[in-house]
Amino acid sequence: MTMTIAVAGKGGTGKTTFVALLIKYIRSRNLGYIIAVDGDPSSNLNMALGMELEETVGHIREAMSEEVQSGRYDVSIPKAHFLEYRINESLVEGDRIDLIAMGQPEGPGCYCAANNILRDVIDRLKDEYDYVIIDNEAGMEHISRQTTRRVDKLFVVSDLTMRGLAAAERIARLVTELGTRVRDTYLVINRVRNDIPPAVLDRVAELGIGLLGTLPEDNTITEFDMLGRPIFEIGEDAPVYKALMQLALSAGIK
Repeated sequence: MTMTIAVAGKGGTGKTTFVALLIKYIRSRNLGYIIAVDGDPSSNLNMALGMELEETVGHIREAMSEEVQSGRYDVSIPKAHFLEYRINESLVEGDRIDLIAMGQPEGPGCYCAANNILRDVIDRLKDEYDYVIIDNEAGMEHISRQTTRRVDKLFVVSDLTMRGLAAAERIARLVTELGTRVRDTYLVINRVRNDIPPAVLDRVAELGIGLLGTLPEDNTITEFDMLGRPIFEIGEDAPVYKALMQLALSAGIK
């Protein structure tokens, strides 16, 4: 059965790094085939994974909307078939990892019928994989708008800032509103140098999300970012990757 994993948090807290390391962990242990869904327009998950991205679902959606509105669309082709073909074309294939990027969010004048078809197409794609891993916007748009089925594990990533924790709290409230759509929720605090300050621990206790653990501040991540190297290539001896492995095991991903 496919396991759906979502990662959310305020921009800049390192959630895309977390996603890339988690994908590395699953692939290195041959746990199954993965489809990574980049649901955050600014996350650049493809760069973290070292995969070339040429097309996004958002661009496909908007291009089809323009064709329909202008009358250029060939009405003899069912829209669902056309979108499924284009989305499959946009899929970036790798070694036991495929990637699909959602691109820009819906805006004024969006073609809503196309969006509904896209959600069905993406859900059908998921049935072909052991793991679906979604890099979400802080607002978890693709979960709250039901672009996915139930999430088995949601990792909420924050740093030691109160802004990061405030975003985590908003996500926790959304999870409560979604009810049974999210099974297990975990808080992960990133870029921890030593111990978590008492003031941060007090704030964490108010969030309503259990603290799974922390990831250390690792100069290797900074170095990779400066050089433009994919985070996915980080060595298994890196402190941040060792910590990620322990978090994954604690969450039952093994």
